[in-house]
Amino acid sequence: MTRVWGGRSMESVYQRQLPDEQPYGESWEMSDREDEQSIVNHGPFAGKPLHDLWINHREEIFGPGLTGKRFPLLIKILDARDDLSIQVHPPVEMAEELGGDAKTEMWYIADCDPGAKLYVGFKDGVTKEDFAASLLDGSVADMVHAIEPEKDQSIFIPSGRLHAIGAGFLIYEIQQNSDTTYRVFDWNRLGLDGNPRDLHVEQSMKSIDFDDREPGMDIPDGETIANCSYFVIDQLEGKTSIDSGDRFSILTVVRGTLTSPGGRIFSAGDFLLHPREGNPLFASSDAKILRTQIPAN
Repeated sequence: MTRVWGGRSMESVYQRQLPDEQPYGESWEMSDREDEQSIVNHGPFAGKPLHDLWINHREEIFGPGLTGKRFPLLIKILDARDDLSIQVHPPVEMAEELGGDAKTEMWYIADCDPGAKLYVGFKDGVTKEDFAASLLDGSVADMVHAIEPEKDQSIFIPSGRLHAIGAGFLIYEIQQNSDTTYRVFDWNRLGLDGNPRDLHVEQSMKSIDFDDREPGMDIPDGETIANCSYFVIDQLEGKTSIDSGDRFSILTVVRGTLTSPGGRIFSAGDFLLHPREGNPLFASSDAKILRTQIPAN
């Protein structure tokens, strides 16, 4: 998807063919949105949209006890060559009132330039009144906490957390299946159409957690790098056999390779739906794999 802050890394890093010379900022790798559907490209369901699998083959592919009208996750690659807008996703208690959907997500740093910054939460001492004043005088960046992460680190972004990805990142974003984002500040720039992008200041001010101050990058708990009611993400390293068990998983190849029993090889930037009781996949000795699962009820 073209974005004013995007680049060409889908092409240069992942060898994806891009249709034109525009900056591309997002690739939706696992999507069951009405206007954006992932299509199975291999196996007995090749050619089927993800939504068809979720509606018609749910227990067979995904496992027992799962509910909902749509596949519950949305997984993306983000290529940020410029700063994204400072934004927020509405929390559950506010989303319905605002006519949107809650969205909690996690960012995994696939790569980053030296000194690249993430903006998350507020600096110590900043109040709601301070932030409101900064929107008027243009000093928003002075209010927001900045972190310089390293490659392979991750951070949890609960709904309500003010955030922005700075320039110089390749990120794997794993989130609830929602596309509700309220932009509160966009660095006074123009969109690709030459016009200022829409801001959602009123909705943002109702959604932001103003007590969220100076969060840090997440510290893994063993293999687990994120654990919430919407998803559990494990980081698997080195030569191993990956089984799926009684629930599906989404596997993201960060580096190295995954090989199927039939000899098909998956490499960095590939995303796989590993079905319930699927055949084991074999990771190379240099592999780093993210495994995303839905927690048991």
